[in-house]
Amino acid sequence: MSDQSQTPKVVVIGAGWAGLGATYHLAKQGYDVTLLEAGPYPGGLVAGWKTAGGRSVEAGIHGFWYPYNNIFQLVRELGLSPFTPWTRSSQYSPAGLEVESPIFQDLPRLPSPLGTFIYTQFKRLPLIDRLSALPLLYAVVDFDNSDAAWRRYDGVTARELFKQFGVSARLYRESFEPMLLVGLFAPGEQCSAAATLGMLYFFILAHQPDFDVVWCRGTVGEKIFRPWVEQIEKAGGKVATNRRVSDLIVDNNRVTGVVCGDETFDADAVIFAVGVTGMQKIISGSPSLQKRQEFRDVMNLGAVDVLATRLWFDRKIDIPLPSNACFGFNPTTGWTFFDLNALHDEFRDEPGTVIEADFYHANQFLPLSDAEIVPIVQRDLATCVPAFAKAKVIDSSVIRLPRAVTHFAPGSYQYMLPAVTSFENAFMSGDWIINRHGSWSQEKAYVTGLEAANLVIDRLQQGSKAEIIPVEADELHIQMARSLNQSVRNSLKPLLPNFWLP
Repeated sequence: MSDQSQTPKVVVIGAGWAGLGATYHLAKQGYDVTLLEAGPYPGGLVAGWKTAGGRSVEAGIHGFWYPYNNIFQLVRELGLSPFTPWTRSSQYSPAGLEVESPIFQDLPRLPSPLGTFIYTQFKRLPLIDRLSALPLLYAVVDFDNSDAAWRRYDGVTARELFKQFGVSARLYRESFEPMLLVGLFAPGEQCSAAATLGMLYFFILAHQPDFDVVWCRGTVGEKIFRPWVEQIEKAGGKVATNRRVSDLIVDNNRVTGVVCGDETFDADAVIFAVGVTGMQKIISGSPSLQKRQEFRDVMNLGAVDVLATRLWFDRKIDIPLPSNACFGFNPTTGWTFFDLNALHDEFRDEPGTVIEADFYHANQFLPLSDAEIVPIVQRDLATCVPAFAKAKVIDSSVIRLPRAVTHFAPGSYQYMLPAVTSFENAFMSGDWIINRHGSWSQEKAYVTGLEAANLVIDRLQQGSKAEIIPVEADELHIQMARSLNQSVRNSLKPLLPNFWLP
């Protein structure tokens, strides 16, 4: 700090889960925090807004899974009740209903992963195909989220991983790849095996209830981010929108200012809390960052296109379950659809049906016009629920989101950044940042925001660190298997030449 008598200034760049989390905690600890958001409102891709006609839309629906303990703790602290009850979900292909999932926490708890295997209701997938996944359990045990495990598996594609462990072609095509298309947003040959194991374990395999999910009863912007920003401002934090970062001011390896066009924000510490695409835009315009190899390497990372659509139909349609995932309609694209009459308070009494349909790895859809996209969405919906074929679309919203979500491609781990950078006082956060917490998606983004805030507190020596809830410990049999596996690896290391690729 340039003047120890002054309140330390922190600049946080990006107003999503990570940036809001860091800003909120530091503001509560008495820091002079300014949160910079390039867009017109806080929240980034997660927040929603109103159309010209006053209808609520957002850039895709985001679920909140059972292991999101830190986010659930946050909304309790904010005094909010934004979520639906736990909901069941289903999965469709062009052949019809494929899978229904129960609410796993309501069923007798079995050792992982037996509950997931036994209680999930597969409509068509034969038992012999499901049993072919058993050898994959070794990879689940071997991948412990350590740096060594990431490096061992990151150079392999998910498709290669499943093939190597003998997963049947049908199980891969009808179960694992659909999970990848809506979980990592890309087909298996384009996904890192390390990211695949991390995602599957956190959301599905670690504990029986992990796949249980709730949804926001409106847009996340309305239900969570807006009241959260109000609390940040009450705590003294400042939120500045329409501020696109163009460079940093660096003095003796310390960032002393953040430049946004003609404005400069003084800083004793800086936290980056933007996605891969946003970070690459900042690096492209910043001579200060371009001088550093670690930031130039970020340009090797990729991101995936998303298409978010919302359709209003002229009649009520009976949709068996409120959240649904779909596969097989396009070779490299997964999609989901949601019954917003059941999930969102705003549409509960709507005379017709309101559907959100989101498409991931949607490269081929983005060049189409709205008039071309809406009939495609209705056609695919009618394949899942035939009553959609006779309904009329009376209003619609189509949102194109190029390079919107992180692409965990094979080999990408080596280019991802840890929280600590080569600058003494600049820290990273976001769902693509390397950390050892074990969480994913929104929960990981929020957790890394708190971790970055704690690094600022370590450096500037003011305030108390945020308490971060760890993921639930591995079940005893998994702990024992991992311990045994590590012991065998360590004992063989001096005996065998190191000629295998990691």
